Amino acid sequence: MKKVYITSTSCLSSVGADKQLTWQGLQEGQSGIKKIEKFGFLEDIYAGQIADEVIDTQWNKLNIKGIYTRLEKMLIIALKPMIDLKKPTDTSQLILATTKGNINNLANTGVKGADINDMIQRIADLFGFKTTPIVVCNACVSGILAVSIGKRMIQMGVCEDAYIVAGDELTPFVASGFNSFQAMSDEPCKPFDANRKGVTLGEGSAAVYLSTECTARETVFEVIGEASIADANHISGPSRTGEGLYLSIQGALREAGITAEQVDLVSAHGTATNYNDEMESIAFDRSELSSTPTHSLKGYFGHTLGAAGLLELVIVIESMLHNQLVVSKGYEISGVSRALNMITANSKLSLNTALKTGSGFGGSNTALLIAKRN
Repeated sequence: MKKVYITSTSCLSSVGADKQLTWQGLQEGQSGIKKIEKFGFLEDIYAGQIADEVIDTQWNKLNIKGIYTRLEKMLIIALKPMIDLKKPTDTSQLILATTKGNINNLANTGVKGADINDMIQRIADLFGFKTTPIVVCNACVSGILAVSIGKRMIQMGVCEDAYIVAGDELTPFVASGFNSFQAMSDEPCKPFDANRKGVTLGEGSAAVYLSTECTARETVFEVIGEASIADANHISGPSRTGEGLYLSIQGALREAGITAEQVDLVSAHGTATNYNDEMESIAFDRSELSSTPTHSLKGYFGHTLGAAGLLELVIVIESMLHNQLVVSKGYEISGVSRALNMITANSKLSLNTALKTGSGFGGSNTALLIAKRN
């Protein structure tokens, strides 16, 4: 079976305008979550929103002609560094992960303007992709599931490489939807903490490049195992036993041919809702990962929906490159029934293998294992 590597990464977040600034901000404990006094029909909500000026500044650097929506600009900003490093060939595959796409465009342009397939086709045309782009729209696991799909396509010989891009925009439509669940926190979220009050929303974009090629002069990250199990527990509520996530983790470990003891870092989904955090703690405990250093990054960015998994994977890769643990912001006292080794201080640790997980509406779950290769 072909080995598939992540050889380059990029992102745009509420913490930083690019990957380097985002990583620096996380090391300094900065959060992109701010109070927004008025957002649609909602007032005084906390969210990880990217300033329009930041997007405009990054966009103007690209000198790209044409009219694009705000989300399309976010996606292009994240994807452009991948294209600059290696132009797509006739068989290169572009894969988009998103949950809502251009939903904010619906009121202005109708259904056509909000069509996700049309959106990613415009971006594919911009960068000269010859193949038809693929859309992965599977709730909050979309970002890391897209990596799994890209890896499988390469191993099956469908394409020679894959460009994965993920993004979602903070919109009144999304915020009002989560507010109707009464799941939004009235302060920045605190994943896995006893005093958590719910989810904080955010926005962002990220991109990674998948290939079978690597050189001896660079550090790359092999995708060694992945699995996605939907337990179909409930339209919005996760399994109380963590069954889908547990089975996903077990499937990823089997493919990788390693044990839980060999995992150096767990990057959890960690939405700071009672049901999600409890479910994850049970799944990690069942998977014998309770003692593994664990974090959620939602306290920095908020929940960026379809972008969450890929944005957080980019940060995991930075952690592994620097052998630097990232604090699980907002966590102080455990608020789940199973013990977890939550990261509460910046510290150095040899990080060679990491697990990134995601869980979402409809009982969707995905686990992805990556290993550092020098």
